Amino acid sequence: MAAPDSISLKDLSGDWVMNKELSDDTDYILQMQGVSWFLRKAISLATITLHIKQYTTSDKLTHIDIDQTISGGVSGTTENRTLDWTFREHSDRIFGKVKGKSQWAKLTEVDDEFLRKGWLDEVNETGVVRAYVESLDSTWTADQVWGFEEIDGKRYYARHVVVRKGEDWKQARFVYDYKGK
Repeated sequence: MAAPDSISLKDLSGDWVMNKELSDDTDYILQMQGVSWFLRKAISLATITLHIKQYTTSDKLTHIDIDQTISGGVSGTTENRTLDWTFREHSDRIFGKVKGKSQWAKLTEVDDEFLRKGWLDEVNETGVVRAYVESLDSTWTADQVWGFEEIDGKRYYARHVVVRKGEDWKQARFVYDYKGK
């Protein structure tokens, strides 16, 4: 189901299922990130659900906590993001040891064209969520921008991702269906 107008980046709380028909293939990106062939195949066949809880603390910082579940018995990842552009280390079941930072950003602050394009005009008012991750076990980095897009006349939550490893890079768009709170 497309995202209702009442849902915005200011409160993504709820359940979101990756729409594999509208999303780009994850295989090349996961391969660059050192994910095994077996796990990549399991992910490609699985249903991926994001359980998002978004809140603002008394110090006015936005937090986005995401528990990812993957059907078929594959353990997902946990993303606990504080939008203050401060690096935090995390040990991830799929990606290993990483450090990441997140922030509210304007599209004019994003250098990569793929990360900047395709968003609905509403992000000019709300801003986008920008997330950046570096592997501490390998040499890859991932730069993401989150927002809302219109696809086939419907509004969807999406993530644009660019992964780099040395001189190589891959990009992908991930699109999510809203399943409710």
